[in-house]
Amino acid sequence: MSEQKRCGWCEGDPLYEAYHDEEWGVPVFDDATLFEFLVLETFQAGLSWITILRKRENFRKAFDAFDYKKIANYSEDKIQELLQDAGIIRNKLKVRATVTNAQFFMKVQKEFGSFSNYIWGFVDGKPVTNAVIDYKKAPPTTEISDALSKDLKKRGFKFVGSTVIYAHMQATGMINDHEVDCFRYNEV
Repeated sequence: MSEQKRCGWCEGDPLYEAYHDEEWGVPVFDDATLFEFLVLETFQAGLSWITILRKRENFRKAFDAFDYKKIANYSEDKIQELLQDAGIIRNKLKVRATVTNAQFFMKVQKEFGSFSNYIWGFVDGKPVTNAVIDYKKAPPTTEISDALSKDLKKRGFKFVGSTVIYAHMQATGMINDHEVDCFRYNEV
């Protein structure tokens, strides 16, 4: 029995392959999960995704299971505690951005009814399916990620550049960038 063809970026690491096979590119409409990916993508900026995946459970523990309502109210003591936590990426700007982003996340929810309504509005509520042949040639940004990034920044969000937002869109299924010969391409 031959193994299924996967996107080239995940091959060779069981954690990466499991993430690819089970999560990456699956449309997410749940605000809690969208926030989790926003936090993880924020910390991923400038680093590899596998680094973040390996620390995901540590992030989950450190950031109260990504509960944005709790995170929005973190005190300076809690921020300092996070900056001492060797299990996560201890970047002061990213930790503070997570607190700020949680606050603005809830403002967006209030304005649009949910963060999902807001973010999925940029793709008319349905995934954009691309025809990626080789992940190395896939674009790091698009006009849609540029527009979403610009709007998030205008709303006060931090660490939401177009590349970070495009990665978020891929992870949460707003964009299907599975390679066309990947077994997940048609599944998601």
